[in-house]
Amino acid sequence: MTDNPTNGRPRSHRPLTRGEERAQSIPTPSRSELVERITELERDLETVRQQADENTRSWQRTAADFANYRRRIEQERGVMTQLSNAVLISKLLTVLDDFDRALASVPEDAHEGWVEGIQLVERKLRTVLEGEGVTPIEAVGQPFDPNLHEAVVHEETSEYPDNYVIDEVQRGYRLGDRVLRPALVRVANNPGGAPSGGTSTNPDSMNPNTGPKEN
Repeated sequence: MTDNPTNGRPRSHRPLTRGEERAQSIPTPSRSELVERITELERDLETVRQQADENTRSWQRTAADFANYRRRIEQERGVMTQLSNAVLISKLLTVLDDFDRALASVPEDAHEGWVEGIQLVERKLRTVLEGEGVTPIEAVGQPFDPNLHEAVVHEETSEYPDNYVIDEVQRGYRLGDRVLRPALVRVANNPGGAPSGGTSTNPDSMNPNTGPKEN
């Protein structure tokens, strides 16, 4: 029997391509090697997942810290704005005090138009301050409150109840709920308690002019 094919032509031996040579040179792993490699890849995958979870938690913590930081900065900016406004308003209050003193001592021979002009400017300034949340502190005829009033003198009297405000030396103001400047007041010292002559403790009856006096 011959090794030649039936058509009488000899069998040709084709040389292997480079790719085929490389493919044949790669060793075929055994089953145990494949199982070990899969196990190793699963461990690597679990490690990557844990790292991804930790990165996610770290990012969430960073985002929360940034949100808290931004909120704190906004709060501090608001406080700084309020403090800046308070400083400016405090300076304007001294101007308002000057208007009050000027209007409280207008000369009798003052020109009526001049007085009206001063009153108009005073009202405009007071309106601007009210628009910023500035309100006067009630003082005359009120019980002395160290949170709102600052006593410049205690006067012996039987006309007012003990520890009541007799007069206002300088008007006090609030900025919102905050005391911007306490009222400087004269306070009654009446150990007997009740005012003589049955004077009412109603603020309006104790202050018939319904307005603070300026010295």
